[in-house]
Amino acid sequence: MNDRMKSQVARWRWWIHLIVIGGYFFPGTIFALIQIRHHPALTGTPAGLLTACGIELSAFGLLFALGWLASRVRLDDLYFRWRPGWWVVPLGAGYSLVLRLAVAFTLIAVVVLLGITGLVPAEDIREYLSANRPEFERVVNVSSLQKDPVYFWLTITVVSFVLAGLREELWRVATLAGMRYLWPRVFDSTYGQYVAMAIIALAFGAAHLPLGIPAAAAAGFIGFLLGSLIILHRSIWPAVFAHGFFDATTFALLPFALRTLQQLH
Repeated sequence: MNDRMKSQVARWRWWIHLIVIGGYFFPGTIFALIQIRHHPALTGTPAGLLTACGIELSAFGLLFALGWLASRVRLDDLYFRWRPGWWVVPLGAGYSLVLRLAVAFTLIAVVVLLGITGLVPAEDIREYLSANRPEFERVVNVSSLQKDPVYFWLTITVVSFVLAGLREELWRVATLAGMRYLWPRVFDSTYGQYVAMAIIALAFGAAHLPLGIPAAAAAGFIGFLLGSLIILHRSIWPAVFAHGFFDATTFALLPFALRTLQQLH
């Protein structure tokens, strides 16, 4: 086999890598958009939650393994090295706070813009926010979060740090690796990686469309910030812990937040 044929084979193997890993969220997104869900994805019992997590992790693990077998992507290309040392956990906690502040300031800016432009009358902003809140009930059982301590702790540990944090950041960085290999002139530089992360963030936001358009936009914004952390540290771990802490605090505060929105409405 000559060098040109080897290059073509390698390119096809990387296409397989990108399609099976990068396209992981799309079938579920399409299915979620066309079906009417009467129950949350993470059902209201600890056993059901663990089952749902196991199915999701197994599906992703299979596709990730197929993608890796095709491309044999290196750990360095996945930014899998443990950086920056022992304080990656508190660093991730700090970044999760920064993420929350960034989302809050962006929401305030959007509300102010809506009021200034008159797209939503000032007296209707509360009703608008309540009507367009994220549909978290599609994800978790809020009643179980309040009443079942086992369900609560599984949600803020396994769901937040493994199902969300680790799985989604592995998806993000593996998709980036495929884009960098297939289009190195565009995406291999530092600037190009940020552009790639912006594109990946659009896909990540689209995967959250079943929660509503505002939630999808917020997810895309957060996804880009998490991807930026990966590029900044050349490691997925600050982003994994930032993602985990962000989701854990969100789930922990969710019952209170929903009650507050209901009172505003």
